[in-house]
This record gives sequence, C-alpha cells and structure tokens, in this order.
Amino acid sequence: MNILVYGIGGVGGYFGAKLATTKHHITFIARGAHMEAISRNGISVKSILGDFHSHPNLVTDDLNEIQAPDLVIFGVKSWQLADAAKNLKPYVKPDTIFLPLQNGVRNSEILIEYFSSQQILGGLCNLISYIEAPGVIRHTDFVPTITFGELTNKKTKRLKALSKLFDQADIKNIIAEDIQREIWKKFLFICTISGLGGLTRVPIGKMRDSRYLSEIMENTANEILFLAQAKGINLSTDDVAKVFKIIADQDPESTASTQRDLMNGRPSELETFNGYVVHEAQKENISVPVNTFIYECLSPMERMAREKTPS
Repeated sequence: MNILVYGIGGVGGYFGAKLATTKHHITFIARGAHMEAISRNGISVKSILGDFHSHPNLVTDDLNEIQAPDLVIFGVKSWQLADAAKNLKPYVKPDTIFLPLQNGVRNSEILIEYFSSQQILGGLCNLISYIEAPGVIRHTDFVPTITFGELTNKKTKRLKALSKLFDQADIKNIIAEDIQREIWKKFLFICTISGLGGLTRVPIGKMRDSRYLSEIMENTANEILFLAQAKGINLSTDDVAKVFKIIADQDPESTASTQRDLMNGRPSELETFNGYVVHEAQKENISVPVNTFIYECLSPMERMAREKTPS
C-alpha cells in the first residue's frame, strides 16, 4: 500500500514512524529542519514503551514528488486541515482513503468539502507526543491508539484491511461501533483541559488540586455534554465521569498541546475547541457561559498569534 502521512508532528511523527517499520511505501509531508533531519537520518521516537527508529521511503515538502496515495493520514492541526486538503486534492486518486486524526469534531466535514464522502473515514488518536528536536519525536503518555470507522458506522472490508495494516505496524487500533460518539468522547476530554490550561498556564496537576479550577473543568465538560446531546450525539453523564477519571490519572506535569501553543504564542486549536462549543451552542440556543468566558479571554491572544504566523 502507498501511504502518505501529511504532517509529521507529535501525532503524524509517531504513527508515521511506526508505519515506516513495515514493507509498505511510506511518504512523509514535512517541512524545514524537521524534514531535512528525517531525510538525512530517518525518524527517531523516544517512547515510554521503548525507543525505535525508522526510515520513510520519501520525506518532502513538495507534493509534485509524491506518488498518488492509497491512504492519507492527516497529522496536521485542525486549523491546518482545510489547506492541507486543498493542496493535496490534485495529487490523489478517486479511491484514495482519507483518515483524519486531529482533535475536534469537524474534521470529516472539512474533508468532505474537498473529497467524496465515500473516501473519508472518521478517526481519532490517543497519545501525548511532540517534536523534541528535528527528526526526533518524544512520546510521554498513553498507549498510542488509533480509533477509526466509517462515517455510516458500517463494518466494511477496508476497515479490516486498515486494521491489519496498523497491526503490521504494531499500532494499537480500534474499529469504532459509533465513530462520532468516540470522536466526541475525545473532544470532551481535550476541550475540558485545553482552554483552561491555556488560561491558567499551569499543568494539569495544579488545575486538579484547585477546588475552584476543578469546578470550572466540570462545568466546561457539562456544557459540552449538553451541546453533544442537542446535536444527537450519544454522550452521557457516565462519559463525563470517565473523562474525570482520565484527568485524575494524568501525570501532574502534563499539559495539552493547545495549551502549549497558547503559552508559546503559536496559533492553536482554540477555535476548534471552546470556540466550536460557543458557536454551535448559539445555533442550538444553549447557554455555555464557562466555555464562552474561556474562549473570549483567549481569543485576543489567538488572533495575535495568527497575525504573526501564516497558516
């Protein structure tokens, strides 16, 4: 299979490096010093589960160099996804499969603007990882897992083929019974911690230890639950409880990637997270005061970062 991994940050870098240990043809779309280091020396992953090293067949920032892929895995941030799809559109086949792994609940909708809905899967991943240095990915938490499924929730042959591919790469994978529910469960967790983390600028342990901040996280999560239910997503109070069990089990020094982006003055997924909750809640006539407060406090910082950084 000819596989293209578009975006070699923490997510794309980890899973791309795993795929590059197989006999499939693997292409990375990367840029700058990271691309140059991988081109020279391959990609190294420093992982809590054991370090490993691999070499993709091609790493490039020029789409003219790629072969038309059978599978595209998107590892870019959610705010970069539309541009990535637009850039890639002339280089794919009518039967190319697209698997987005970004945080957020709109990724499949974004891709449908550029490709046939039949080509698109729903997907998400669980891991904490980041670029430690050019050509080096650091994996610090969670057993890396890809969860995926058809947008219709049908169990198809291509899902089984994709699961077999991930097995070959030693990637834990789950075919979802209800992919939208799984995407929203991940969204419930990541949105609950990310915006508040960006606002307080402290790791998750400090937020957990504060009674006041813990209550804000609970209110954030409950607002997301109400929005999901209004949109027909099968989330429940049990899912909120499970999220807080995950939060309780996190390394106290953990920070979310959106929080780190906000703290470092980089464009973040704020619009995808609390911004999405605010805008969609308005459409559903739902009150989300906590998400609104977080979003409005962080929006000026986000606008400044985007003015300084081209997409």
